[in-house]
Amino acid sequence: MPRKKKFQLGLVQMACTLDPARNLRRAVAGIRGSARKGAAVVCLPELFSSRYFCQSEDHHAFDLAEPIPGPTTEALSEVARKAKVVLIAPVFERRAAGVYHNSAVVIDANGKLAGLYRKMHIPDDPGYYEKFYFTPGDLGFHAFNTRVGPVAPLICWDQWYPEAARLVALEGAGIIFYPTAIGWHPHEKEQYGVAQRDAWKTVQRGHAIANGVYVAAVNRVGFEEGADGGGIEFWGSSFIADPQGVVIAEASADREEILLAEIDLDHLEDVRRNWPFLRDRRIDAYQGIERRYLDREAGKA
Repeated sequence: MPRKKKFQLGLVQMACTLDPARNLRRAVAGIRGSARKGAAVVCLPELFSSRYFCQSEDHHAFDLAEPIPGPTTEALSEVARKAKVVLIAPVFERRAAGVYHNSAVVIDANGKLAGLYRKMHIPDDPGYYEKFYFTPGDLGFHAFNTRVGPVAPLICWDQWYPEAARLVALEGAGIIFYPTAIGWHPHEKEQYGVAQRDAWKTVQRGHAIANGVYVAAVNRVGFEEGADGGGIEFWGSSFIADPQGVVIAEASADREEILLAEIDLDHLEDVRRNWPFLRDRRIDAYQGIERRYLDREAGKA
């Protein structure tokens, strides 16, 4: 079956509760709602099946993890098959005792698993203690073939790294998905909030432009109290940008909603013909990019 040049993309922006079963039901409702509105591909937020437990270091939170395949992926595979949608679904993956990943599965429209991505860049900041929970990904950066074409899931902190976006674009991804859990610390919002959210949006628009791809970022909403009494106000603002970095759809900062936008692969082709950044890459001259830091002395001839 030839792939469609135009199709709808859906993002499920949602708040998350302490009840994983309830979160799954609400995610399923969002997927089905997206499908009814014409979405051919749908993405859920990062770690959608629970509150964002990484605000503190708590060994009991490991009980939330599950294998892949497992109950969540099996349930969502059935939903994807019946709704005939491609689905990007984040999962707190239990790989083995003591080995856990922040992962995302790509489920094709036939309900079959098309790919697995394990978050590569793991943050460790106040309120975001992810290094305590997650082993860094070891599967690399990849695009996965689906009914709508090659797509690539990356996850949250990966948003800030141009290398990740470039590598999946070089594998043929036409859409990069960034399921996300990001927000403001209450004491930082007034001073830094506008700049923080603008930087988040700008860097991802830059990935769309530099690689000639669509970028879709889906966040959660709502305030989730932390163990220390602080908490995070998740800023929603899910958005979809086209290959010129134009934001073609954007959600609110504080409401649950389904965000839809049209993906036009002919538009992607046209943008790349006029902005041939991939053609003009100097792959012969990027020595050092794989190093942690190239100090001035080491860089001298």
